[in-house]
Amino acid sequence: MRLGVAGALVGGEYRKGDVEVDRETGRVSAIGVAATGTGLAVPGLIDMQVNGFAGVDFLTADVDAYRHAGAALARTGVVAYQPTLITSEPDQTVAAIATADLARSCPGGARILGVHLEGPFLSPERAGTHPVELLRKPDIELTTRLLASGPVTQVTLAPELPGALELVVFLVRSGVRVSCGHSDATAAEADAAFDRGARLVTHLFDAMRPFTHRDPGIVGAALTRDDVAVGVIADSSHLSPEAIRLAFRAARGRVVLVTDDLAAGGRPDGTYRMGSVEFTVTGGVARRGDGTLAGTTITLIEAVRTACAAGIGWETAVNAATLTPAGLVPDRGIGLLRPGDRADVLVLDDSLGVRDVLHEAESLGH
Repeated sequence: MRLGVAGALVGGEYRKGDVEVDRETGRVSAIGVAATGTGLAVPGLIDMQVNGFAGVDFLTADVDAYRHAGAALARTGVVAYQPTLITSEPDQTVAAIATADLARSCPGGARILGVHLEGPFLSPERAGTHPVELLRKPDIELTTRLLASGPVTQVTLAPELPGALELVVFLVRSGVRVSCGHSDATAAEADAAFDRGARLVTHLFDAMRPFTHRDPGIVGAALTRDDVAVGVIADSSHLSPEAIRLAFRAARGRVVLVTDDLAAGGRPDGTYRMGSVEFTVTGGVARRGDGTLAGTTITLIEAVRTACAAGIGWETAVNAATLTPAGLVPDRGIGLLRPGDRADVLVLDDSLGVRDVLHEAESLGH
């Protein structure tokens, strides 16, 4: 079956020609086929930070709720994601990790890459929507318990906290990706964590020490290194167009677009919960009662379009939601579109609107 597109994003670069998929094998069978159509095909998107979606909060979700959220994410073009758990009581976090582990075997829908723990080792000065009373100093014993609960693949922490650098080393040795975020760290404190193996920044610019010319903080440290990827929430309530352009230009090839989606993602305005935190969505913008931003309700393809509207080329923007995050989770067969790859494909029109979503060569009926 041909997709009827004029070209495709293959290995991060545009290639003219149609794409052919095989429904029997669920694989891409050919690229660069003679084309008469319009639009383009890109690999399924990868979201490294999803707190919830379609009415589901991953801190309190059961397996059926995961199945519902995974199917809804897949219809938006997401092929794989990291359910992200904000700071909560340890017992609740342990239970939520275990549920995510069970949900990994659910057929269909977006695949769970592993759990992203955003906390509890965060700065009370930059807590954002996290419950300050539940934040903790880095604790290897608690971390060991959390890692034993299920597939933890990423931990966000504040590197300036006492014991944080030792925890970075422990996590890296345990095969867990370390990200710096919700932090008041100086550039030197951030660099110390990066030197020990931290390789990500969680939602750059947001919930961290602001960049200034004499005190650049995590932002300055991350943007001036070549070995650190930066998560970016590309929506108008979190970042200005200038901030989006700065991230993409300074961290060329290192930007990972994320949604930081909530249970309200894909749902109408109203009041929702994320763990113990209640928030209200008005005009698509989620805030706690005190006005603090509480994640987003956007889809990842909307984040791609927002980046393009800010002046980023479409290939670069799409790569930030496919190729670059795929590089953080190697050997999983995602983020690419080549003959033999699974035909998890997003078919877009010339304005990057979603025309169809294929899961193993079958249309999800977008």
